[in-house]
Amino acid sequence: MSRRRRQAPMPASSAGLIVFYEEDTSRVKLRPEVMVALSVALIALSVILLAV
Repeated sequence: MSRRRRQAPMPASSAGLIVFYEEDTSRVKLRPEVMVALSVALIALSVILLAV
């Protein structure tokens, strides 16, 4: 008997069945620096308004 018949068959892999897309589908694209600046500005504005 050959060596090939004694070994159990390998399971079929699912490689290639799932496709990952690299491109974003959102229309609004902001850099992370802009988001951090807007967040800090919003926090500062709320602190200023609470102090008044």
